[in-house]
Amino acid sequence: MKALDELTFDNRFARLGDAFSTHVLPEPLDEPRLVVASKAAMALLDLDPAVAETPVFAELFGGHKLWAEAEPRAMVYSGHQFGGYTPQLGDGRGLLLGEVYNEAGEHWDLHLKGAGMTPYSRMGDGRAVLRSSIREFLASEALHALGIPTSRALCVIGSSTPVWREKQERGAMVLRLAHSHIRFGHFEYFYYTKKPEQQAELAEHVLNLHYPECREQPEPYLAMFREIVERNAEMIAKWQAYGFCHGVMNTDNMSILGITFDFGPFAFLDDFDAHFICNHSDHEGRYSFSNQVPIGQWNLSALAQALTPFISVDALKEALGLYLPLYQAHYLDLMRRRLGLTTAEDDDQRLVERLLKLMQNSGVDYTLFFRRLGDESAALAVARLRDDFVDLAGFDAWAEQYKARVARDGDYTQEQRRERMHAVNPLYILRNYLAQNAIAAAESGDYSEVRRLHEVLTKPFEEQSGMEQYAQRPPDWGKHLEISCSS
Repeated sequence: MKALDELTFDNRFARLGDAFSTHVLPEPLDEPRLVVASKAAMALLDLDPAVAETPVFAELFGGHKLWAEAEPRAMVYSGHQFGGYTPQLGDGRGLLLGEVYNEAGEHWDLHLKGAGMTPYSRMGDGRAVLRSSIREFLASEALHALGIPTSRALCVIGSSTPVWREKQERGAMVLRLAHSHIRFGHFEYFYYTKKPEQQAELAEHVLNLHYPECREQPEPYLAMFREIVERNAEMIAKWQAYGFCHGVMNTDNMSILGITFDFGPFAFLDDFDAHFICNHSDHEGRYSFSNQVPIGQWNLSALAQALTPFISVDALKEALGLYLPLYQAHYLDLMRRRLGLTTAEDDDQRLVERLLKLMQNSGVDYTLFFRRLGDESAALAVARLRDDFVDLAGFDAWAEQYKARVARDGDYTQEQRRERMHAVNPLYILRNYLAQNAIAAAESGDYSEVRRLHEVLTKPFEEQSGMEQYAQRPPDWGKHLEISCSS
């Protein structure tokens, strides 16, 4: 394991030059202190977890110190925000400190969010507040534990720095890790500003470093775009299967790697509601839960437009046509597994749709239903879950179909069924009210709840002794928290 001063930097994006980013130094936080750190994320850099408790750790990730080999850069990009194009965005409160490669040869961006003003801050102060930093940290690590592609979070550093939002809050920084921070909006920026040389350089950079296998294809750029389509289809299928709502699927928040990126007003579903809107600033419901699938395709179409200098329109359309079938295949495969099924039948899609409609009309807890469905045999489980539904006749009809479907699936012991279903149906998810409880404690100086919640969420499928309170339905107030883009 390494100490902090033993990290090896290779700042590949910085070498692209000033057309792609601007050199900016972090603005230090006052009295930086560790709020929480992820041992699993630290391991990606081969870091000894003990270094998180040292003063230099908080100083480095609180903006006070910097490695000599780091080259902090604020990236420039643009993007479609709520459907409208914004010509220039960029890292307004974040900095790419540099790229570190570990002993396995993997490169990881170190991206410090909340690091102060940059040329792309527009009217902002460049800061992030403690609550949003905690939420991003918890979400990053929770999604990873669920098997959903995501950026990672190494730590949150708190401070005494005052920051004004709707009220005065405390500033914080979160250190984000990803193999790349390049977004759809990077390609849009150079396309719409008519800078073909820089756009070609960016495309070569992404192709060579992140999709090198596509070099072997007759049309490398097309192969790369097809892979991006496939990755996004799978990622969004997992969002939908696990009830995750991103909240701000602007093209500048979409990673070129197909990972969950730039957490804002996210939420996991409590009661199942296909029309749930987690961002109370989203008055039109553009990024509602059910809209995430078509918006994913819309965003890929926006990226496709920016790639027309390299790929024919017909080829792009053909690649885009893969999105929905791939999404549906990934989604149905995961939902079959969540229902305890190991084989495929033609009517499985309707079986899932009927269940979700019943859950919608009865306000059934999405996560706990599937977990409890695997606790016992199909017959006993549906009998116990029946009282959660308002339309008893409708549920009874579905239950009979489900039991018959399970019987056709194969002859498994209840222990095998339970083990298989519990491996894909989490007991613990990051509910908004749990995050809010941890944030409230942290804002009063007590970080123990953030750390405890983080630990619970790293093992979402395992029943953990003494942690029953994290596997409960939320109180009524917990279902109506207003979350916005403000951070």
